[in-house]
Amino acid sequence: MITVGQPAPSFTLPDHTGTPVSLGDFAGQWVVLYFYPKDNTPTCTTQACEFRSHWSEVQRSGAVVLGVSPDSPASHQRFRQKYRLPFPLLSDADHAVAERYGAWGPKRLFGLRYDGILRTTFLIDGNGVVRHIVEKVRAKGHAGEVLRSLRNTSTPSRLTASPNATAP
Repeated sequence: MITVGQPAPSFTLPDHTGTPVSLGDFAGQWVVLYFYPKDNTPTCTTQACEFRSHWSEVQRSGAVVLGVSPDSPASHQRFRQKYRLPFPLLSDADHAVAERYGAWGPKRLFGLRYDGILRTTFLIDGNGVVRHIVEKVRAKGHAGEVLRSLRNTSTPSRLTASPNATAP
C-alpha cells in the first residue's frame, strides 16, 4: 500500500487516444490521479462530471487530473466525448498500475465477492511524492474535497470519505 510521503510509483499508460502518458510527463505539477471502476456507470460518471464542473478551479490550482480505469482507450474516448470531460482518461487494462497503487482489491456487490478497482484518489506533488490519499471515495462532492486538499498542500494526510457524504 502506498503511504503519504512516499514517491508515487511511475507508470506509462495509453490515454483515450492510445497515446502513452507517463507520470513523469507532469514533473513540476500537482497530479490528481483517480482510480475508478468503469466508464459510463452512474457513480463513475458523477465523479468524472464533478471534476468537469470544477474544471476552472482545477486549472487555477495548477493541477492535472488523470482518471484511470481498466476500460479500453476507445471506451474512454466515447466517455470523454459523451460527457465533455476535459482531462485525460488512462487505460490500465491489466490493472497493474492500480495494483501498485493499492487501488485494486476485494469488493462485494449483491453478496458476491470479486476483485476490482477500489475508488481511490492520490494527490502527487511536483516532485512525484504522494501528499494526500482519499480512500473509499464518495463521488458526489469529491472534486470539491480534492480542491480543498490542493489548497492545503502543507499538511499531507490520508483521507477517508466523510460518513456524512451522500453516495449517488
